Amino acid sequence: MGRGKIEIKKIENANTRQVTFSKRRVGLLKKANELAILCDAEVAVIVFSSTGKLFEFSNAGMRQTLSRYNKCLDSSKSALIEKSPEAALVENKPQKQDFKEVDTLKDEIAKLKEKQMQLLDKDLTDMSMEELQHLEGRLNEGLLSVKERKEQLLMDQLEHSRVQEQRAMLENETLRRQVQELRGFLPSSEHSSRTAYLELYPEERSNSLVKHGSGSPDIVHNCAVDLQLGLASEDCRKRKAPEKDNCSSNSRSLMSLM
Repeated sequence: MGRGKIEIKKIENANTRQVTFSKRRVGLLKKANELAILCDAEVAVIVFSSTGKLFEFSNAGMRQTLSRYNKCLDSSKSALIEKSPEAALVENKPQKQDFKEVDTLKDEIAKLKEKQMQLLDKDLTDMSMEELQHLEGRLNEGLLSVKERKEQLLMDQLEHSRVQEQRAMLENETLRRQVQELRGFLPSSEHSSRTAYLELYPEERSNSLVKHGSGSPDIVHNCAVDLQLGLASEDCRKRKAPEKDNCSSNSRSLMSLM
């Protein structure tokens, strides 16, 4: 089987492309050398790689071959100058076509500038009724598109404002809840600190109970008893006198028994 044909196109892989370049370059220079030897020809090959590296081959010297090439170019140019006017006209036809295309493009640019001036309401003197109506329609379409764009921008701004308002409301609600939680936490902590203080200083507790009129009935009763003892009346003294006599008689009887 013969070797299949390779499709000639750019190799995308950089490594594969570099390997192929090296192989093909060596083969090209080898073929050029063989051609120069077999056919007694003056051959020169100049190759630049994709990275800008120079590779060259010349069997007679590169400078000598290039000077010979330049002489041939000069002689061909002089031969072109000495040609007949008819040949010169044939060669100048493509240039004339290029000039025509340039003139056409200039005319189109001028027309577009004129239309632009008309759209800006700066040059309406030479326009007919039909052209004015057409211009009016285009301006109305432009105004409608401008209004639609403005409405769209306003709607976007309103939507953005609503989103920001909702965020602010949520943040305010969160702050209110936090404040309520702090308010509910402060009284309990104050009460616990007050209880701990009274446990450390019980005298302060009793004084506070007397001041505020709070406490158990026994404490109030004891206070009342102390006050009665401090302010004894005559009836109490009379009651205490027989008790003293009884105590003295009992002591005397005990002494007699002893």
